[in-house]
Amino acid sequence: MEIKKSKKADLEGGKGLSLFMGMVIGLAVMFVGFEWGTYDVVVATSDAIADVIAEEEIEITRPEDTPPPPPPPPAPVASEVLNVVEDNVVLEQQEIISSEDNQMEAQVQTYVAPAVVEEEEESAQHIFTVVEEMPQFPGGDGELLSFLSRSIKYPVIAQENGIQGRVTCAFVVNRDGSVVDAEILRGVDPSLDKEALRVINTMPKWVPGKQRGKPVRVKYTVPVTFRLQ
Repeated sequence: MEIKKSKKADLEGGKGLSLFMGMVIGLAVMFVGFEWGTYDVVVATSDAIADVIAEEEIEITRPEDTPPPPPPPPAPVASEVLNVVEDNVVLEQQEIISSEDNQMEAQVQTYVAPAVVEEEEESAQHIFTVVEEMPQFPGGDGELLSFLSRSIKYPVIAQENGIQGRVTCAFVVNRDGSVVDAEILRGVDPSLDKEALRVINTMPKWVPGKQRGKPVRVKYTVPVTFRLQ
């Protein structure tokens, strides 16, 4: 019995076609390989890129080898010079001044006291309250009381109202004995105070007060008594 082969199962029939296709593919690969050649690569450079590269470069500097400073010159050594004097040479005599001589000269000088002009002017203007010799009414305190009793005129208004009392007055006795700056330290009634000031201002000159033997201005106080009989 003869075996018949099917056309679909026949492998020998497609062998030639496969070989042809393989050759075509191989030629295509070779052609692509030749076309895929090496090309020159051109790198574009510009001034801006060069500047960036120059800025990024770090310059490394090394300190120069400087020689050390020279050492300071040695300090001069003072050499003592001794003058040798022979025994037969006569030396000049020098005067030696001691503190005792200065003291003797100071004791010989006379002391001149400063002028007392300013002190006298100050004492003339200054008003004392207590001095070595207090001012005094001519004739003493008894004459002062007699003068006040004779000079006082009792105000009529005070008499009618029955006003009486003691008025304390103060005044300044100048260097010449005159009485100035009379004032009321303690009053009783305006009418009595006014009369007391009038009598004080009519007093004669006093014997001025003295301090260190010289007349000075002194503030003096006198009570003036008003009493109804």
